[in-house]
Amino acid sequence: MDRRRFLELSLLTSGAFFCAPASFAGSGPAAAVKLTLRPDKPGNLIAPDFTGLSYETSQLSDPTFFSPDNVGLAGFHKRLGASGILRVGGNTSEFGVWTPNAPDTAAKGNEDLAANVIPDALGPDTGKHPAPRRPVTPLAVRNLRGFIDLTGWRVIYGLNMGSESPQTVADEAEYVAKTMGDKLVAFQLCNEPDLFYRNGLRNKDYDYKKFAIEWRRFFRAVRKRVPKAPFAGPDTAFNTEWLVPFAREFRHDVDFLSQHYYAEGPPTDPTMTIERLLSPNPKLVDEFNGMAETQKDTGLPFRMTETNSCYQGGKPGVSDTFASALWGADLMYQLAQAGGTGINFHGGGYGWYTPVAGTPKNGFLARPIFYGMLLFAEAGAGRLVDATLDNTADAPLLTAYGIKAGDGTLKAAVFNKNLDRNVTLTIDAGGAASAAVMRLIAPRIDDTTDTTLGGAVVGDDGAWSAAVTENVAAQNGVFTLHMPKASGALVTFGT
Repeated sequence: MDRRRFLELSLLTSGAFFCAPASFAGSGPAAAVKLTLRPDKPGNLIAPDFTGLSYETSQLSDPTFFSPDNVGLAGFHKRLGASGILRVGGNTSEFGVWTPNAPDTAAKGNEDLAANVIPDALGPDTGKHPAPRRPVTPLAVRNLRGFIDLTGWRVIYGLNMGSESPQTVADEAEYVAKTMGDKLVAFQLCNEPDLFYRNGLRNKDYDYKKFAIEWRRFFRAVRKRVPKAPFAGPDTAFNTEWLVPFAREFRHDVDFLSQHYYAEGPPTDPTMTIERLLSPNPKLVDEFNGMAETQKDTGLPFRMTETNSCYQGGKPGVSDTFASALWGADLMYQLAQAGGTGINFHGGGYGWYTPVAGTPKNGFLARPIFYGMLLFAEAGAGRLVDATLDNTADAPLLTAYGIKAGDGTLKAAVFNKNLDRNVTLTIDAGGAASAAVMRLIAPRIDDTTDTTLGGAVVGDDGAWSAAVTENVAAQNGVFTLHMPKASGALVTFGT
């Protein structure tokens, strides 16, 4: 199906109930599920800066990438929200070299580092081996501030505890803090220290106790130079055995806790599939349990500062498909419901899972996962409300979330992640009289190019506006929403 025909079909509407996209009609029986929204039962807050993106530190070796001149990339950031958080870190944060005497070019005066400058855009690091050492210069930091100012976002900045000295890290932190000012959310002293032994940074016996001693030493060096420097940590890969003791030991030293989550991996494993991506993940439950334990003990907020579908840069045919849009949006709401304060999807370059793919030279485009983030952005900040699904036995992968915006508007985000079952969803929205729906759809679950939200695609500068919404009235106090298999929807209710 070509893009034009697909968009034409997605514009079909009905005045009596929520019309399904054409893929729903004649495709077999549907499971009947009921959703009850209770605006009088508020849940966790979704802050305006919940959404974030994450890039490798090595990208800073090209000072022109994160700069106010890169208006194309900035447009994608702004499309996701006016106050998001950009995190610069990843595996290569342990191989970034602070180069303070190179004010004009990335590696001026340093012949060894000059050869390691990224010429354009860098994809996610696979973490299979030590990364090349690349320069981080004052120019790159100043340009990063210009980029942040252009987007309206703030920054989490990764430092190099893995291969630099406390003194050098403190030098860099001092310059970054001065340059970023109130745009600096936090420093992270390291990236996935629980996996340092895999890339040769530490011996195999490197455990939490050794890490904590080292983290404290670097922390003190930075705080001596920047007394009010904000910090987050431990930024572990996935290890609640490190997260919990870190929270208890450093509860007075960090502003929030940070950890990573990848749903699948490695990409070479044939069992890492779309079906697995969309199914419940025990590892995520464990992470949420660790988050809950630390919040109960310390009261510290928790942010998922690096995440995506499949580690080591993603898996083609999974990470770059429409499935990632449903998975990503659902993960954002799962995290908010569990009490997390924000999320950063990792990416860059043409990485398989990157939300925004491309380079300044070739231009940028939105990958399917970006559309899931866009649905979350369109729902907006606010407070979750009680959303109860009944009769889900025949549609176990249907999820729904209620959101009450700051202006009192009630919304629902619904995701049918079932690949073999359509759903007829009846919605009791607490007395709402009308509603409008935007569809998150694609021709196939493994489609890589034709995802739309509200019948529209995202432009090459991040521009987007819904081409169609389905407006309906309640019948006997309820709405009916037909959810085709493998689709999402954002419903906005009115009185």
